[in-house]
Amino acid sequence: MTDSLDWLANPCPAPSHAAAAAARLRQDQLTKPRGALGRLESLAIRLAALQDSPSPRVDPVQICLFAGDHGVVAEAVSAYPQSVTVAMVRNIAGGGAAISVLARALGAGLEVIDCGTLGDLRDVPGVRCEGVGPGTANLAQGPAMTRGQVAGALGIGRAAAARAAGQGVRLLIGGEMGIGNTTAAAALACALLGLPAADLVGPGTGLDGAGVRHKAQVVARALALHAQGQGDPLVLLERLGGFEIAALVGCYLACGQGRILVLVDGFIATAAALCACRINPGLRDWLLFSHGSAEPGHRALLAALDAEPLLDLGMRLGEGSGAAMALPLVRLACELHNTMATFAEAGVAG
Repeated sequence: MTDSLDWLANPCPAPSHAAAAAARLRQDQLTKPRGALGRLESLAIRLAALQDSPSPRVDPVQICLFAGDHGVVAEAVSAYPQSVTVAMVRNIAGGGAAISVLARALGAGLEVIDCGTLGDLRDVPGVRCEGVGPGTANLAQGPAMTRGQVAGALGIGRAAAARAAGQGVRLLIGGEMGIGNTTAAAALACALLGLPAADLVGPGTGLDGAGVRHKAQVVARALALHAQGQGDPLVLLERLGGFEIAALVGCYLACGQGRILVLVDGFIATAAALCACRINPGLRDWLLFSHGSAEPGHRALLAALDAEPLLDLGMRLGEGSGAAMALPLVRLACELHNTMATFAEAGVAG
């Protein structure tokens, strides 16, 4: 780890055992059978412990959408052309994408960040252009990024978390957009978990069976090419990741270090989360997992993180959309914990 990346190892605050005990006691006094709200009770207790507060809250909420292009698209691993990345970034910033609709409906902030696409987005209102390069290199032919590029992308995520902290944000959702990024995420996940490509590679943007098999072959080639990087998550991120994936890693770590809860999205976001936790295991406490993606590799990533997602809707859109869907549950867990009457307050025999 270079000096410029020493911040990655900064500690994440530990949950408060006293706050957890107080929250558990309150849950047992609310006007309901003990445990009747199931996982919403344990979620509220966990949030209270992390925030060291008897009244956990998750608002304000910020969604950070990181975009980047991938050189591995040259290997014909996507059902869509690479030009779709920039087109979709424009659509997201213009309010027409799923995550745009969800952010409005949920009253959440939405920041769109170009980490390195092949198009010029400087004229697009609502896009923050911080690109560290015109897309990554082809990970099946060599390292996806230079060390300077991965440091820059990590820094983009860190800066996004700092802006959120400055706005008083309590919960952050990290989204991503980039044609080819399920290939990069699958390669990174395989390397982190020591699993073969065929176990984790899925259809991504909609590949058929033959397309998935070809994509797995490309990932297998990449894993063989970069085998010497095994064991070092930062090296694996550099060789197999993407600008937006690295930005997610940096954002997650900075959020945990700054006491901001993270609601993790699907396959790509969870690959970034696993990488971040391998770099700094203390981050794990600050990660909530929103949904089970339909991408076949997501289950293995969740198992590696000992994570049980809140929802399973068969989604695989990305953009942070699955996490946005789960946000109301997290809000309701807090509302129930904070405002339900106790037996004593309601004059009900406990």
